[in-house]
Amino acid sequence: MTDTDSGGDVTPPPQYRAPQAELLLRQAIEIVEAARPVPLSASSMVNKDELSELLRAAADGLPDELRSARWLLKERDDFLARVQQEGDEIIATSRARAEQMVQRTEVVKAAAEHARRVVTDADAEARRLRLETEDWCDQKLGGFEVVLQRTLRTVGSGRARLQGARGPGIEPPAPADEAASDDAFFDQDQD
Repeated sequence: MTDTDSGGDVTPPPQYRAPQAELLLRQAIEIVEAARPVPLSASSMVNKDELSELLRAAADGLPDELRSARWLLKERDDFLARVQQEGDEIIATSRARAEQMVQRTEVVKAAAEHARRVVTDADAEARRLRLETEDWCDQKLGGFEVVLQRTLRTVGSGRARLQGARGPGIEPPAPADEAASDDAFFDQDQD
């Protein structure tokens, strides 16, 4: 068995016993208190051998009991240190997780804000492109309308010439009227 005073580890005694030295010392006190007084003196008569034997047994038992007590104290200190270390690790782990959760929350907030900006920008760009496309289509359709009206007038006048060249007695058709040509042409914008 090693001693904590020597700096080594304390190993438990083979079998821990309750303190016997205290019991032996109490028996010695009882012997002294129960001893017959010496007449005309403050001294008492005790059995020297019996008292010596009790005191030797108590003295012999003290180192084992002290080692046992030191071992128990060391075990208690080790247990408290282990519990403290585990508590510190739990606190450190909890703090790390809390920081991760805060960071994740911040990342999620930043991602959500970025996504909102992207969607807003995409909506604005889509609106701009739609308006530009509608303007372009309207310009092209307007150009086609002008070309088609000229073509209709040309076709109408060509037909009129053809009917006038067919012969006398056939009435030429009425001059092509823009209102009539507009009725012949379907315009989706007009009701």
